Amino acid sequence: MTKKILIKQIKSGIGYRKKSKDTLRALGLRKMNQTIEKNDTPAIRGMIDKVSHLLEVIEK
Repeated sequence: MTKKILIKQIKSGIGYRKKSKDTLRALGLRKMNQTIEKNDTPAIRGMIDKVSHLLEVIEK
């Protein structure tokens, strides 16, 4: 059984570089205050680290 994490977008991607916006899209985030549940993998953690200023992470 894999560990899950909740990811919530707390800031808009407007005004940030295209890479940041692309990373939000790759995580599956499209709207402000949207919360998604993902498996806790090194790839997901790396994406979270790149846009941590736009996200809130909740460990399950």
